[in-house]
Amino acid sequence: MDNATPSGVRALLASRGVQPHKGLGQNFLIDKNILDKIATAAQIAPGEGVVEIGAGLGGLTKFLAPAARKVAAVEIDKKLIPLLEPLVDSYDNVILITGDILTLDWEREIFIYFEDPREKVVICANLPYYITSPIIFKILEHHDRVRQAVLMMQKEVADRLMARPGTSDYGLLTVMVSRKAKVAQVARVSRNCFYPVPDVDSTVVRLIPLDKPSVEVKQEAVFNKLVRAAFQARRKTMHNVLVMAGLAEREAAGDILVSLGIEPQRRGETLTVEEFACIANRLS
Repeated sequence: MDNATPSGVRALLASRGVQPHKGLGQNFLIDKNILDKIATAAQIAPGEGVVEIGAGLGGLTKFLAPAARKVAAVEIDKKLIPLLEPLVDSYDNVILITGDILTLDWEREIFIYFEDPREKVVICANLPYYITSPIIFKILEHHDRVRQAVLMMQKEVADRLMARPGTSDYGLLTVMVSRKAKVAQVARVSRNCFYPVPDVDSTVVRLIPLDKPSVEVKQEAVFNKLVRAAFQARRKTMHNVLVMAGLAEREAAGDILVSLGIEPQRRGETLTVEEFACIANRLS
């Protein structure tokens, strides 16, 4: 049975009496052109390893395995494992890992399958909405082990990742990620490319973790508190944000911003990552 067509997916699931798990955000990609585009965008080098997050029914696995030295395919849904095993067994370079990607110890339970401890891998995934941000931050946490990630996600989240200051999509996620990674769009994907059909369209994004942040800060905690405060009260001026967050007294707040060449009446949604860093460093 073809695991990348609507009829094939339905037949595979029916063979085990399995229904797509809404709680896990299961929408299986059924467009082979998009599957190929993801695998191609991964730019897998000869001898390189791949971690696939959310192997599902193995639709993407079939495109990754021929290009990679080794694929560590992670799947949380135990009901899908019997459907995945025949595909995995047909390749000698695919390892199936059953577990929650957010609770697995990446070093001991995933990267251990790639022999060289210095080796960087490629990550590919079709991400459910509810874990998109946590997984992105997990990837950035392991920036020393990840060369790049090619991620399918809801269009709304991708738009936030790539947003510019002053736009409605620009926010906490934009600032936190753009400081530690380069993000670029690979492709837009219609909701009709999935089974079952979700309520929204998707975007494939390439995320390349930086070896070090694009802007250094003296104290990560101060930077994080500042950015969170700015976007939790995005209609407030930065002068008021500093005061409300307890980062500066009212009179000092204005002086700090002016000394940095930042108008106190500006809102956080207009500030660049560099400007947030300048403020945080002055407060540290």
